[in-house]
Amino acid sequence: MTRVAVQMDPIEGVNPRADTSWLMIQNAQERGFPVWTYDFRTLALENGRLSCRARRTVLKGEVVELGGFERLDLHDDVDLILMRQDPPFDMAYVTATYLLEAVHPSTLVVNDPAEVRSAPEKLMVTRWPDLQPPTLISSDIEALEDFHAREGDVVLKPLHGAAGSGVVKLKAGDPNLAALVEIHATGSRDPLVIQKFVPQVSAGDKRILLIEGEPVGAINRVPAKGQVRSNLRVGGTAEAVGLTARDLEICARIGPELKARGLVFVGIDVIGDVLTEINVTSPTGAQQLKAFTGVDATALMWDAIATRLA
Repeated sequence: MTRVAVQMDPIEGVNPRADTSWLMIQNAQERGFPVWTYDFRTLALENGRLSCRARRTVLKGEVVELGGFERLDLHDDVDLILMRQDPPFDMAYVTATYLLEAVHPSTLVVNDPAEVRSAPEKLMVTRWPDLQPPTLISSDIEALEDFHAREGDVVLKPLHGAAGSGVVKLKAGDPNLAALVEIHATGSRDPLVIQKFVPQVSAGDKRILLIEGEPVGAINRVPAKGQVRSNLRVGGTAEAVGLTARDLEICARIGPELKARGLVFVGIDVIGDVLTEINVTSPTGAQQLKAFTGVDATALMWDAIATRLA
């Protein structure tokens, strides 16, 4: 029997009909695994031992039943930790990956915390520049303005943002780039990503889920009329979609490295024929994929985890 701890945002606040972590826990329960959930801010490292304050978690339909808080020794009391808290990928998030390294791999952490830390979602993709649209990552206004002048219509987004937050489209010659960079700099020292606008986004942003580097299915996220952000949390609509030959080519290129890095459950974003992001923190889309196709990516994830534990 595999004992599971899930590091996630408070489960009381998630949508049981749409949340991927919820589906992961449902599958664990169906396999007879006891599950605890905890907030990463309760992690405590003392004398080389990592613990957390967790609650036994039982899902009944769309209702969650939570036990009282208890201190779990993450070395001895559980066999597996799912790292599923949402970004922002800030220093608190990074610190949580360092803490989880105290137990991994003797207690398996999925995804591998060191590799999550070394694979920020808009940076890892730059390892395959020929799969990307033209992209620049920088805080330097001269470099950003030069890129804008060369590429015309562009998208500007925070390097460590998530769920479409802060994403802006700028048309060729738009004079607002410098002001947007200044606004960003008031709250963050992180660089920005500026990327050539891919007009095919109006037809959707494809989320492909991969297990151990192999694609298991995809959904299409269509932006609301007049919008460029297709994320479901900001008004995008999910629809069924198949995998094209180009999608499979992209997966074949990146898949082996994902598997080798211990990135078991990954979601990539493809617009048209180009790869825009590799999501390794808490990828979503599994519930929608199951609804459209019957394919349960989280069940396949548990099969892959069973192999790793064995």
